[in-house]
Amino acid sequence: MTRLAMLAVKVALTFLLVILPAAACATESTTQSTENGSKRTQQVEALTGSAEEFEGARFDDPTHIDNRWLPLTPRTQFVYEGSSIVENGRREEHSIVVTVTDLTKVVDGVRTLVVYDEDYHAGQLLEPEIRFHAQDTDGNVWYFGEYREEYDLDGKLVEPRAWVPHQKGAREGISMPAEPRLDTPSYAEGYAPPPVEWIDRGRVYKVGQKSCVPVDCYENVVVIEEFERNKPGAFQLKYYAPDVGNVRVGWRGEKEEERETLELVALRHLGPEAMAKIREKAMELDRRGYEQEERVGPFWQYTKEVYRHTQPAEHTLRVEQ
Repeated sequence: MTRLAMLAVKVALTFLLVILPAAACATESTTQSTENGSKRTQQVEALTGSAEEFEGARFDDPTHIDNRWLPLTPRTQFVYEGSSIVENGRREEHSIVVTVTDLTKVVDGVRTLVVYDEDYHAGQLLEPEIRFHAQDTDGNVWYFGEYREEYDLDGKLVEPRAWVPHQKGAREGISMPAEPRLDTPSYAEGYAPPPVEWIDRGRVYKVGQKSCVPVDCYENVVVIEEFERNKPGAFQLKYYAPDVGNVRVGWRGEKEEERETLELVALRHLGPEAMAKIREKAMELDRRGYEQEERVGPFWQYTKEVYRHTQPAEHTLRVEQ
């Protein structure tokens, strides 16, 4: 859709809301937009994560991510604990530590914010990952790919894996819409064709929910269901609290195999020393994406070929104490 057409749609929506009585226009989307206290006075058109939408997006200050449902403030650390179903139908303890770093990385011509994840099963780190996000001027948070490594229980590398936009058919997707509303189309969270097959999609499942986790109880929670079109009956549910972000992970559907459940158990703002350690880990992981010499797993060559088209992560952000 052209920018002129988008402007026409926004004007038409504004006119419609003005002439309708308040009781008549209390739709699910407008009610949610009013109740959540959105900082933006004009409703933003719902995106589907298409390549055309990305080409039309503007990124004036892309690493300043203040989306109400997915704020990513450097030095913020989220700790999640729960469990998931693994091989042989066994439920295993599962925890994830997510840290918003003060690193940035230019991907596909846009400077993105680097988020560092550590995924633990039964207390052992099995998957460190860096992922890349940027916010457009309308407040939509975009996903610019990832680099991760998978390890076995003995600490041996199983395989490195990455996908980045505009390499081998991959493209950006939406991490969080500017204004998540009910009854809007699903959106691509990114796309990478085989052999990676990143085809995750998101859709607003519920709004105005209450969710209590060990950190706090939250109101006006938005629930996003994530799914793949070729796997009907399997959905992961992610609960986003305003001005906090993801506070819970659940599932629905008979064919959802992992049945993962996670709760936010700690929310921290790291000091300089703790942040320096995370920064070092993230930068080392980033370096291995370029220097991986060990021919491990089916994706090592693919990963090396696509990742070299990104610029190395840099410590460009300075965060006040």
